Amino acid sequence: MSTPAASQPKKPAAKKAPAKKSATGTATATKPAPKKTGTKSAQKAVSTAPTIAPEISEALDADVAALEMGGKIWSTLTIAQRATVLGHVRDAVAKHAEEWAVTAAASKGLDEDHPLRGEEWLAGPYATLSGLDALITSLDALAAGDSPIKDVRTSLTPTGQVAVHAYPATKIDAMLLNGYTGEVWLKPGVTADAAKRNAGLAQLTPTDGGGVGLVLGAGNVTSIPILDVMYELIAFNRVALLKLNPTQDTLLGVFRKALQPLIEPGFVRIVTGAGDVGAYLTAHEGFSHVHITGSAVTFDTIVWGPGEAGQKRKATGVPQLTTPITGELGGVAPIIVVPGPWTQADLDYQAEHVVTMRLQNSGHICISGQVVMVSPEWTQKDDFLAAVRRAYAKAPQRPVWYPNSDAKRAIATDAYPDAEQYGPRLLIEIDDKDDATTLETTEFFSPVLGIVEVDGTGQRFVDNAIRYANEKLAGTLGANVLIDPITQAELGDGFERAITNLRYGNIAINGWTGFSFVAPTLSWGAFPGHTLEDVGSGIGIVHNALLLDDVERSVLRGPFRPFPRSLGRSRFSILPKPPWFVTSRTSAEVSEGFTRFLIDKNVLRLTKTLGAALRS
Repeated sequence: MSTPAASQPKKPAAKKAPAKKSATGTATATKPAPKKTGTKSAQKAVSTAPTIAPEISEALDADVAALEMGGKIWSTLTIAQRATVLGHVRDAVAKHAEEWAVTAAASKGLDEDHPLRGEEWLAGPYATLSGLDALITSLDALAAGDSPIKDVRTSLTPTGQVAVHAYPATKIDAMLLNGYTGEVWLKPGVTADAAKRNAGLAQLTPTDGGGVGLVLGAGNVTSIPILDVMYELIAFNRVALLKLNPTQDTLLGVFRKALQPLIEPGFVRIVTGAGDVGAYLTAHEGFSHVHITGSAVTFDTIVWGPGEAGQKRKATGVPQLTTPITGELGGVAPIIVVPGPWTQADLDYQAEHVVTMRLQNSGHICISGQVVMVSPEWTQKDDFLAAVRRAYAKAPQRPVWYPNSDAKRAIATDAYPDAEQYGPRLLIEIDDKDDATTLETTEFFSPVLGIVEVDGTGQRFVDNAIRYANEKLAGTLGANVLIDPITQAELGDGFERAITNLRYGNIAINGWTGFSFVAPTLSWGAFPGHTLEDVGSGIGIVHNALLLDDVERSVLRGPFRPFPRSLGRSRFSILPKPPWFVTSRTSAEVSEGFTRFLIDKNVLRLTKTLGAALRS
């Protein structure tokens, strides 16, 4: 879930060549390094390291040195000992969960009574606790000599690829987020037996140290930097220096307390600073790898250098950065609305679903749905769009807080002066007079939602919409598909085959890919094939708590209808309205309650929380 990307070029229809894999199975940068010049520091960057205050550089150098020693200690720990360390981290996160959620909400302008403050419980401590639990479970399995997916069901997709049924992973998953399932699809040619053998990544060779990794943290969602550090440690045996995005500096104290069990022995360090600190670190010779959650513009600046000099270097194909780099960079996410026989209740519920995909965190999420595709041949199109407008208008107002959001919205209003305004929110309906290019290629990273028309009904619409998403929308991080159970049954295998053609790293069918982010056993990242020259939505994956190798994508499936309308009419769910819906009346109470249940397993309190969920 990235910081905002500037307007990106349209991605080509042709499938990109896959990126190379590292020894531990994760995609990394593929550009060859320049010829050696004789010293290690000269290998790291073509340009001279940036100037920075001596006291700051000395402190950063000391952190890297401490991590180098910590990495040696980490490589001596058994897998069981690593699971114990993560257990201590879990205890620390649980202890400071309330401070974390309250601090994060305040930093985004949400007071203690704001109805959307629950987002900071779910996207912060809840996601972190879930991720830690899943990683500990995988480590426990490996320590016992088993595969993390020993007892996980697999199946084959229409293309013959192995699908690992990774979610729900626990009974708690199935209870709290009932009705949602998720699969991790592996790359073509990988067998189920190979998947079981290779699950574990670097923990299959735990004494092989991965060096020191640099994690450039996201600025929008508070669990991202913490979960990225965990993935460095477990998937790659890399200790890590985490540089916070300045938007999260207020959480430095909380993060240091939460990660104290990793900081004290030298496995993690956390620093703050502006762009000069980031530039100094990316040019530092002490790192074996860089991971960034951010924008394609920032990624390119790191890899090729800033300004005109960076563009010239990119044109020659000689990067400034020769350290391997991975990144999650966002894009323009589609919401494909398949025509079908919807009731008025369906129209209203799915309209709120669409609005939630856009307005969570005020639109400051790389996975926010941005382009809604509807068919002009759908007899209920106008009714659905009317429901979207109602939901857009009634969702609680909140600050548009992310830096440069006003400039991003200005791009939208300049390109589409007839856009409808709902306070700070924009709704753009593309018609024959409009050029959709700006909407298709600019990740607005703010409350801007667009609507486009795609011809057809049934299978023809699905195929046309997938072609549109693949060929016209920037990025490959996440795509959402809404389809009623009657239409899905009529399409049958044709629908499943069409989904295999949707080139996105995360796909949600009757769900939102933001859910995939908090489901730790699913993977998170762009569709494979981006390169340094055309980085798109990024290179590599994170989360992936089952530690699967050769991951292609994750596919989430949810209920088309909530309880009680889910009874006998679609995939069953006990949730009347998911707590992440921006229109949920009890979102804050339920989100906090779910998090506290993960912490203490207090069934009596959970009963009260579930009662609140029924009033959503």
